[in-house]
Amino acid sequence: MCFIQPPARQNRLHEPHYETYAALAHSLIEPMLPYLDKPFGFFGHCGGALPGVELTRQLASGGHPVPRRVFVSSQVAPHDGPYGRFLELNNNELVNELQTMIVRLGGRPTPELMEMSLQLLLQDLEANKRYLEPDVFELPCGITAIGWSEDPEIPMELMGGWKDMSKDCRSVLLHGGHFEFLGAPRTLLAEFERDLLDVSAHRTAS
Repeated sequence: MCFIQPPARQNRLHEPHYETYAALAHSLIEPMLPYLDKPFGFFGHCGGALPGVELTRQLASGGHPVPRRVFVSSQVAPHDGPYGRFLELNNNELVNELQTMIVRLGGRPTPELMEMSLQLLLQDLEANKRYLEPDVFELPCGITAIGWSEDPEIPMELMGGWKDMSKDCRSVLLHGGHFEFLGAPRTLLAEFERDLLDVSAHRTAS
């Protein structure tokens, strides 16, 4: 697996925010091309799922290799969004959510961390709001839409729009909450293996 580190966080903290998913995708194409010489897929969770979708679309329009499959976790299809409880919260409510999230993930919500995290979250939410795609567009690859049984943010029943974006779309509900993916559970890795391995007999049987 290769993790993509967006600007404005962690070791890219001092770089400006990407502002739009289109801009982020465009900035990723050139540095990623040397790694796209073998079969690959994209995985993204929640707000991180849509940049992978946009990147796939831009790769295809530029005549570049495209992923064998895009795995979208806990996110609605672009034409059904923007959607999410966080999009409607004010700053104080977002701070409360961040404090809960940081503690749940084992961190300590210091004032400095809270201020930095809030500004980043506001920019991320603004990028989500700007990704307005009222018309359905088709991706040139398969899609696996992954929901989580204990996730109150994006229920699985809201993810049906992904079937409009690919002739090969499969939905799967995994056990766990909104942040279960961070532990790379075996059930999630099994979905990657199932849909990325080129096993025609398996596909026929399923």
